[in-house]
Amino acid sequence: MTLPDIAYTLRTASPAKTRAEAVVVGIGQGRKDVELATGAEDVKAAYGRRWRGLLATLGVTGKAGEVTRLPAGSELGAQLLVLAGLGKADADGNHSTDAVRRAAGAAARAVPNATSVAVALPADTPELVRAVTEGYLLGGYTYTAYKSGGDKKEDKGPSDVAFLSPIARRDDAVTAFEEAQVVAQAVAGTREWVNVPPADLTPPAFAEAITHVADLVDGVEATVLDEKQLAELGCGGILAVGMGSAAMPRLVELTYSPEDARGHIALVGKGITFDSGGLTIKPGGSMSTMKSDMAGAAAVAQATFAIARLGLPVKVSAFVPMAENMVSGSAYRPGDVVTHYGGKTVEVSNMDAEGRMILADALVRATEVSPDVILDVATLTGHMVMALGDKVSGVLGSEEIVDSVLAAAKVAGEQMWPMPIPEWMEERIRSSKVADLNQHDWIRWGGGLYAAAFLREFTNGLPWAHLDIAGPSFNSGGAAGHLTPGGTGVAVATLVDYVRNMATDQ
Repeated sequence: MTLPDIAYTLRTASPAKTRAEAVVVGIGQGRKDVELATGAEDVKAAYGRRWRGLLATLGVTGKAGEVTRLPAGSELGAQLLVLAGLGKADADGNHSTDAVRRAAGAAARAVPNATSVAVALPADTPELVRAVTEGYLLGGYTYTAYKSGGDKKEDKGPSDVAFLSPIARRDDAVTAFEEAQVVAQAVAGTREWVNVPPADLTPPAFAEAITHVADLVDGVEATVLDEKQLAELGCGGILAVGMGSAAMPRLVELTYSPEDARGHIALVGKGITFDSGGLTIKPGGSMSTMKSDMAGAAAVAQATFAIARLGLPVKVSAFVPMAENMVSGSAYRPGDVVTHYGGKTVEVSNMDAEGRMILADALVRATEVSPDVILDVATLTGHMVMALGDKVSGVLGSEEIVDSVLAAAKVAGEQMWPMPIPEWMEERIRSSKVADLNQHDWIRWGGGLYAAAFLREFTNGLPWAHLDIAGPSFNSGGAAGHLTPGGTGVAVATLVDYVRNMATDQ
C-alpha cells in the first residue's frame, strides 16, 4: 500500500460553511501584515473584526512551512481551522504553485485525527489544483510496513478529503485533479520501494515487484533478464557489479506502446539495491542510506506506469539494470577490464563507482530501440551533492534535452540545475592504457561531470540527458512541505511532465 485509502473529491463550496471536521486555508505574508490567501475569503468574513486580533494573539506569521491549528468556534461549520503558511506573495498577491504544494503537504500532517477535511488553499487555476492535490497526497504519505501494527496505523486519519476550488466544474480542473492523483501515486510508489530494507529488496525481489505492478497496468509489458541471459547478451557491466552478491543481478525492460504514439522516449534508471562500495568499501556511516541507491530505477519504472495510466501518446521503452554491490571473493577488482554490452571495454579502478557500470549496458540497449530521446536517472555521484547540495538534482547532456528537462522540472515543482560536460573530460575518460575507457581516475575535481561524460559514450550520439539525483533522492531529516522522511520519489513528476510535453509538441 502506498497512499491511504481515502475518498478525494474536487468541488465548489464555502470553506466557512463546510461541515468537514477540519478546514485548511492558506495564509501568507503580505506587504504590511499577514493575509488570508485566495480561497479563504469567507473565513475572514465569518470572523469579522475578531480576525486580526486572533492572528496576533496566536503569533501567526504566514511564513512558509508554518501551520497553526485552532478551534473553529461557532463562526465556521468545521470544528478545526488549520492555517497553512504560504510565505511571501508576488506583486499581485498570488502564491506560486511550489508554495501551495508545500503548504498542502504540511497541512496533510496537521489533521491526523480528523475523519473529514476540506482543503481551501489557492486553487483557481488547473496548475494550482494540481499543486494542492499532489502536495496534500504526498505530504500525508507514511511508511509503516515495518512498524508493529503498521497496517492499523495506515487506517488512522481522514477517510474523506474535499479540495475546494472555484473552478471545480471546469474540465481542465477535473483533468488536473485526476492526473495529479496518478502522479502522486507513482511518486508514493517510488518512495515505497526506496524505503524497503535492502535485505528485502534484492535485485530478484525488486524485479518481481516491478513486474507485479506492470501486470496491473494496461498497455505495459515487462521482460526480466536474469544473470544467465545477461551473460549470453554480454552485459559485462551489470554482471561485474552484481556477481559479488549472493543475490544475482537483473535487467528489467518495460514497454508502453500506444497506438497513437507521437514520439518515443527511452528511460534508464540505476538500480543498485544496496551499495557497500564493493572492494572500495564505504565507511560505515556512509552505508546507512545506501538502500536508496536504486531510487533512479524506481523513479523510471513508476514514471512509466504513470505515463501509461494517463494514456499519454508517447511510446516508452524503460531499461532498469539491477545489482547489489557487495564484498566477496567473486567481487570485481581494481584493474579488471570489463567488456560492456555493445563491445566497449572499460578499465575499472573504483568499485564504488558502480552505477555507471550498470547504466552503460542499459544505455546501449536503449539505443537499439531507436528512441527520439534517452533520459537516464541515477543516484550517481557524491560530487553532485557537493556541488548542488541535497535538494537539487544536476542535469547534463545534449543542450536542447537538458533545457526541456529543466522546463518539465519547473512545472513539476522539482529543483534541477544544468551542469556542463567540458571538452577536456574526453581526455580523462580515455586515459586508460589497456582499455577503451577509464571508469574512474581518482581526481577529486569534477567527478560528477566525469561520470556524465563516461555515460555519454554509450548513447551512440542520440539526444540524451542524465539526471543525477544523488542529493534529493533521500530525505534523512524530518518532514518538510510535501516531502516526508526517507525516499522522496524525485524525478517521477519531471519525467511525466517531459513526456506530456513531448505529446503536445509533436
